Amino acid sequence: MNFTRWSARLPRTQRRTAARADRGARRPKPPAAAGGGSVPAARGEHADPSGRGEPPAAAPSDAAPPAAVPTLDGLSVHDLLSQVPALVAVVYGPEHRIAYLNDTYVELFGSRAPGTPARQALPELRELGLLPLMDQVLRSGKPRTVKSRRVPAGGPATPPGPRREGAAPGPGRSRHGYYTFTCSPIEMAAPRAVALAESAGERAVDGSPSPVDGAIREAALRKAVMNETVAMETVATEAVAPGTVAAEPIRGVLVFGADVTDQVESAERLRASERLQREAAVTLQRSLLPQGLEQPDDLRVAATYQPGGTEAAVGGDWYDVITLGAGRTALVIGDVMGRGVRAAAVMGQLRTAVRAYARLDLPPHEVLQLLDGLASEIDPHQIATCVYAVHDPNENRLVYASAGHLPILVRDPDGTVRRASEPTGPPLGTGGWLHTTGSVQLGPGASAVLYTDGLVERRDKDIYDGVAALERVFAGATGSPQVMCDRLIRALGITAEHDDDVAVLVLQHPARTGHDAELFHNAALELLGGVEAAPRARAFASGVLASWRFPMELRDLGVLAASELVANSLQHGTPPMRLRLRRTDRRLIIEVTDGDEHLPRRRRAEPVDEAGRGISIVATIASSWGSRRTPGGGKAVWCEFALPAD
Repeated sequence: MNFTRWSARLPRTQRRTAARADRGARRPKPPAAAGGGSVPAARGEHADPSGRGEPPAAAPSDAAPPAAVPTLDGLSVHDLLSQVPALVAVVYGPEHRIAYLNDTYVELFGSRAPGTPARQALPELRELGLLPLMDQVLRSGKPRTVKSRRVPAGGPATPPGPRREGAAPGPGRSRHGYYTFTCSPIEMAAPRAVALAESAGERAVDGSPSPVDGAIREAALRKAVMNETVAMETVATEAVAPGTVAAEPIRGVLVFGADVTDQVESAERLRASERLQREAAVTLQRSLLPQGLEQPDDLRVAATYQPGGTEAAVGGDWYDVITLGAGRTALVIGDVMGRGVRAAAVMGQLRTAVRAYARLDLPPHEVLQLLDGLASEIDPHQIATCVYAVHDPNENRLVYASAGHLPILVRDPDGTVRRASEPTGPPLGTGGWLHTTGSVQLGPGASAVLYTDGLVERRDKDIYDGVAALERVFAGATGSPQVMCDRLIRALGITAEHDDDVAVLVLQHPARTGHDAELFHNAALELLGGVEAAPRARAFASGVLASWRFPMELRDLGVLAASELVANSLQHGTPPMRLRLRRTDRRLIIEVTDGDEHLPRRRRAEPVDEAGRGISIVATIASSWGSRRTPGGGKAVWCEFALPAD
């Protein structure tokens, strides 16, 4: 058996070395208290470098007598373990034979016969996957831990306390629980192994302390040493009794299972709460995104939105497609910084504001200027990036303004990719900045992609390396806009576990050929003013609409609308003036431009008024009408007629 000699390392205390026992003569020991263990009490001592155990210097006479230090000698380890609200099992040998099970273990799994191999008597260890772990501990001599193992119903409903003497096992847990198990290597003296197997938790047959006491006490002291509380030295003696040589110690495993059900359930509730919050945020965000994209006459568009993975909170990415009238289309994409419901709510407010400002048909930089002020009012600490672009089929250009957003990429029919990166301004919400407008050619057969940073940004790469990678993929992308969206997502490695939201918007200006080309026509007439301008406009409109084979009723309405718009421009505008007629596969568009910036307003004409009814007439007969200022100064007034179905 092993005896332990140790001393406490406490600052400014004396250290007294334990007397070394002589091999031939043993110093008489005071009688041990009932139930005492094999470990002597801790004593605070000064260090003696000579090791001779000289007595310490006398304490000052006025010093208070030292308080008595409690010892563990009078307390059985079995009594300690019976009060531990955790599962404790001690096994020994390669078959992991049962040496000891504490009361908590017995209450949960039932009593087992000592000395029985664990594979036969402790099936719960096999079901919990602990037997292979115990084999590793026995081979390596190093502790192993497994966390949060599920224990089926049958255990105690609450962490059990000490069981009363003679009490029967409790009814057990009504539902499953979770335990974290630690398997630690221990050693037991061979002469005690038989006695331990015969009566777990009892004294050996000769009355000496149980090897469980010594083994667990020694493990506790080793743990204390590792915590730098005490210094411990293990001294192997020649005999467990006078004249007897100690045999090779038997190695075993101490299995300690701590009930972590409350922690696991708390973590599960937290995860469930976070999951519900995220689902609410995703639902909110998806409800704020367009349920179906508007499909312009002259563009093909598709968009994809993918929220971040389950561990990431939802972000504030959004996109939109807005038809402005007269064949023009606004395209917008943005990203509110931050995550969660707040970011999604701010995104919804900005998207609603964009749609409202777009109806004013303002230039892109003015739309962003208005959004910037609104973003500051919504939340002065919240910023967002945004690109607002307008496609005009008459000009074959994409006019845009950027508030700190990533550049638009344009792909020409030959596969060349260009960046529309200038000009750009700071994000929305920063205030004090005048945004400007840029433009990029987008002719027939060309495509463009607008995207958020989640598509190209990675933690280990520069964001512009991601933009370059997107350029390479976009150069080889063909097919419909939806096919191109899906290809970009896949090629850049966006999966369901991606840690950021991703929004992608792809638009194509198709090259019309064959029958499709016959459905799209343009005709324009320059007007210098004067009394002959109105008759010329009516004659021009009548001839063009007849050549386009419109029904007579639609032709007459078109001629009337063109006449009223030209008359309004002659009266309130300035030269130069232009009448433009345009047809698509779905509508007829009539537009008149002049050099005056004052936009017309529809007003109620009195019966005695001789003028002021032109815009009201147009609004009555047309499907829709509107006006806007043109970039070079002046205005454009337009109306649309829906074409009858074939």
